Formats: sequence, C-alpha cells, structure tokens
Amino acid sequence: MTKVLRATTASKIFAVIGLPTILLLATVPSWADRSTIRKLIELLILISLAQMWNLLAGFAGVVSVGQQAFVGLAAYSVVALVNVHGVGLYWAVPLAALGAALVSVPMGLVAFRLRGSYFAIGTWVLAEVTRLVMVNTKKVGGGSGASIRVTGYSIASRDRTFYWMALAVGIGSILLTYGLLRSKLGLQLQAIRDNEDGARSLGANVYRTRFLLWVVVAFMTGFSGAVFYANQFRVQPGEAFGVSRWTAPIIFMVIIGGIGTIEGPIIGAIAYWYFKERFSNSPEWYAIALGLLAMGIALFVQKGIWGLIRRRFDVHLFPVRRRVAADTGNTDVTGH
Repeated sequence: MTKVLRATTASKIFAVIGLPTILLLATVPSWADRSTIRKLIELLILISLAQMWNLLAGFAGVVSVGQQAFVGLAAYSVVALVNVHGVGLYWAVPLAALGAALVSVPMGLVAFRLRGSYFAIGTWVLAEVTRLVMVNTKKVGGGSGASIRVTGYSIASRDRTFYWMALAVGIGSILLTYGLLRSKLGLQLQAIRDNEDGARSLGANVYRTRFLLWVVVAFMTGFSGAVFYANQFRVQPGEAFGVSRWTAPIIFMVIIGGIGTIEGPIIGAIAYWYFKERFSNSPEWYAIALGLLAMGIALFVQKGIWGLIRRRFDVHLFPVRRRVAADTGNTDVTGH
C-alpha cells in the first residue's frame, strides 16, 4: 500500500521551532527598545512585500513593476482617513489596505489587457498615474506630502500596536502563500505559470485566477505600506510611490533569495535588511555590497540562496507538493 505525504521531516521540525519563535517575537515590545522595534517592523514589512511579489511573479508568472502603487495608495489612504475623515489611527490601517484592493480592480482591468513585458511596463505606468493623482490632491498634502495626526496615542502604544500589525502581516504573508499553494488555486497558479495554454486546455480560468491573486496581493501590499507609513507618521509621494524605494528592492530580495519558493523571499528580505542596517552610515559601501551580492547570485546561483540550499541538502520547510510513499518506508515513489 502507498500513502500521500505532504509534510517532510524538515518541515515538521521547523513547525515545532516556528511556533515558539512567533510567540517570542510577539513579546518584543515588552523588552526591546524603540529603535529595535522600528527596525523589526521594517524587516517584517519587507518580508511581506517580498512574499506578495513572489506570489505574483514566482508562482503565477505575473511580473509587476508597479507594486509601489499599492504601498503609496495605502499610505495616502491612512492620511485621508485620519486627517480628513477623523478615523482612528489603528482602524485606518486595514481600511487603507481594503482601499488599495478596491483600486486594484480597475487597475487590473487595464493591466491584464497587456501581456509579457507590456504588462510590466503597464503596471509601472499605472503606478506613476496614481502618484500624479496624489501629488495633485491638496487634501492629502499634494506634492509636499503630509504628516499623519497621532495626537491621543502614546509613543509606547503606537510602537506596540504597529509592531504587532507588522508581525501579523509578515507572518500572515508567509502563511497565506503557503495555504494558497497547497490549495486547488495554488495548483492552478503553478500550472498556469508553467504552461498557460496547457492549463487553459485542462479547464483552468487563467484570467480569473490571476486577477483574484492580483487583488489579494494588492490588499496585503497595501496593508504592509499602511503599517509602515502609519508608524513613520510622514508620507511623501516621491518615497511612497518610489520604484527605487519599494519595487526594485522587492525584486532584488526575491531574486537573491530564490524566486518561486516560500523560503527564498524570507532569506532575501533578511539579507537586504542586514546590509541596509550594516552599512546605514556608508551608502557607497551599501550599494557595493548589494551589487556584489546580486552579481554573485546571477553568475553562480541562478536559483537563489534557497535554491542552492535545497539542491545541496534537499530541505523543504514549506512543502507544497504531494509525495507518494510506501507505508513501510520513507522513500518517495514519485518525488512530488
């Protein structure tokens, strides 16, 4: 007899270690200083953004260079909700994420009329159009940006709440990706990525599947952006909608970590964050270090750092494939 396996030995060990680690991370505000909390918030946001772009590009084959649109939209939505409409600061964050998801629908209707490189360029153009709209909207600060009103909220309360939000979106992005990929939708996504015509011939609705994912990613990306800028209390269009501030680093993190994997974006985000912190006072060395790392990955490890680890040790922390194994042994029959 045979049985279908989903977990691996490594994934079981990782799950046992992972839960206490998450619980420990949840206690950070009770013992860490403010500087550490803010740095960890940024790391968790980077992990979320990298996971979401990887979900689009790595698993659905949808390469977008306009993700900064959802970061900026959510950031300015927080400004509008708090400063103009008087919504509570903490409630404004999920509402801003919802707003980004709603705006992603008409954006997607335009972008998904394009294919390949035209889609990538189209998403960048849409992001620029969104930035120009915000620049010319005086109620949210226009071109000079705006500060978010935080009166009535203590510094300790803000740090604690936004850290927990960042932890939720960081861990949530990983669990969301893992859950989707283990579902029928995830199977469709990977089939569409690998052979779009073949997946369509087997009954997969390519357009609907990718569009649904686009909206989900917009929500999570917007949530990440809202948490980050609500914690910064200052939004400027050049940064919030900046390709070099958000989308370029996101792509960098996914590529060096390993595109098309769940573990890769985590590793890439940690590496990017480490170099950013390590060379914070030396921007020249920071650029050199990132450049050398990117060149090394491109030349010698095309599948990223995690791809190298997985090939060398055959480790799968987030297994999404089914494996058929004999009841009396551990040897895979199919390898999937």
